[in-house]
Amino acid sequence: MVKESLYAQIKNDLSIRALYKDIRTDLDKVEQNLRLFADSPNRLISEISGYLFQKAGKRIRPALLMLCTKLLGYKGEEHILMSALVETIHTASLIHDDIIDNSKLRRGRESVHSRWGPNITVLLGDYLYIKSLGLSLQSQHHQIINILTDISARMIEGELNEYYMSGNLDLEEKDYLDIINKKTASLFSASCRIGGILAQASEDKEQHLTDFGTTLGMCFQIIDDLLDFTGEEKTLGKPVLSDISEGRITLPLIYTLKSDGNVNRKRLTELLKAKPLEKKAREEILEIVKSNGALDYTYRKAEEFSLRSKEIISFFPESVHRRSLILFSDYILTRRK
Repeated sequence: MVKESLYAQIKNDLSIRALYKDIRTDLDKVEQNLRLFADSPNRLISEISGYLFQKAGKRIRPALLMLCTKLLGYKGEEHILMSALVETIHTASLIHDDIIDNSKLRRGRESVHSRWGPNITVLLGDYLYIKSLGLSLQSQHHQIINILTDISARMIEGELNEYYMSGNLDLEEKDYLDIINKKTASLFSASCRIGGILAQASEDKEQHLTDFGTTLGMCFQIIDDLLDFTGEEKTLGKPVLSDISEGRITLPLIYTLKSDGNVNRKRLTELLKAKPLEKKAREEILEIVKSNGALDYTYRKAEEFSLRSKEIISFFPESVHRRSLILFSDYILTRRK
């Protein structure tokens, strides 16, 4: 049984609302910006972008950017645009991710490529990346433009590495951690760092925010991969074990393959060769992974990153915003979707 935290007793949908209490007005402005981004004279772009931004997600990256600015007493307005841009870059990455994985669902709805086809969808993903980088030129901080450009490249590199390693049962944990660092943690890190830059943080404080975002992003992705084994389809908005079905080798499977002896490794190898994975095969894979402590190991690894993120943010003086960022770490560690 995966270890439970005290914060797991709190309903995640309520706790995220509590975390956003002080930034709700600003997040509403971000939604307005996202709707403006979706508005285009090109009817196809307008239609698909409107579909993408019609249903608000958790907006974790914009929220982190905002909380980091407030942590340092920022009073300007540029954080609204920058928060919208990091969310747009995140959305573009999800579009490309779903095409590569041939995912039919995203957040409980048809994925864009299922609805409009892969050719149009990949072009829309490119459009959102380029539009985000173009809008970033409005920033008075040239460093932010460089960060968003670099992060976009790192995320795509992570996606390429993951695709290249797809189905590789010899994938090492260090390679997995490198992939999720590039693919997921880099944008968390950039969001927090941009918050520091907008607030004119010292070099030391900017580095602490950068490191905080990285560790938080690592925790987020490990929990995401864990939920593929422990979550419920209705809550996740996608089938359980969809990562394995798409050839993704994540930490629970890496641990099982490395530590569960030749018999189970051989059986897992046989099961994973089948395409598509039938229900019985999924159930057997899940049983093998659950039987050897892989889920506990994965949770502990996520917990290590969560604890590290709280240590890093504790560098800053006590404040309501520091407490919110600490609670953010607990929310991400204990989320169920």
